[in-house]
Amino acid sequence: MFGFDLMQVGTATMILFAVVDIIGSIPMILDLKQKTGRIEPEKASTIAFGIMILFLFLGESILNIIGIDVGSFAIAGSFILFFMALEMILGIKLYKDEMPQTASVVPLAFPIIAGAGTMTSLISLRAEYEKINIIIAIALNIIVVYIVLKNTGRLEKFLGTSGISIIRKVFGIILLAIAVKLFKTNIGL
Repeated sequence: MFGFDLMQVGTATMILFAVVDIIGSIPMILDLKQKTGRIEPEKASTIAFGIMILFLFLGESILNIIGIDVGSFAIAGSFILFFMALEMILGIKLYKDEMPQTASVVPLAFPIIAGAGTMTSLISLRAEYEKINIIIAIALNIIVVYIVLKNTGRLEKFLGTSGISIIRKVFGIILLAIAVKLFKTNIGL
């Protein structure tokens, strides 16, 4: 049936779940919510889904048109993750511009949910799996993302201020390591 394969769906879902890492992003999401006042789970999830689908079909072509290779795109994404990690670990604010009323599109939908790692993974998955299976995997991941985003208030109450601070620093270090790995993998050393 149109190339549907449950094994491919399962594998692609797990790969994207690990790359998107919405659970690991909870401290960043809470931080964004604190800075902007609110996030819009529906808008962020829908836009992230659209970005992922668009990149699945047109990603490599878009990058080629503007003269950017996938490695350079991933390195740029690593810098964004690096600075976000520094903010989390050191408790400083590097982004000095006025924050929008919500952070649903930037930086939540892109680059936190649909970032360089996700887009690079989609290009890799496209080489191995049928597109229908990747689309289903994206949809399943977006459902999980929506559930997490929708319940950030409950998570915030459950964890408390000190719990959020501890998790923010721990995941900041993990995010820093992911940024360094993404940079190192794509620098071509």
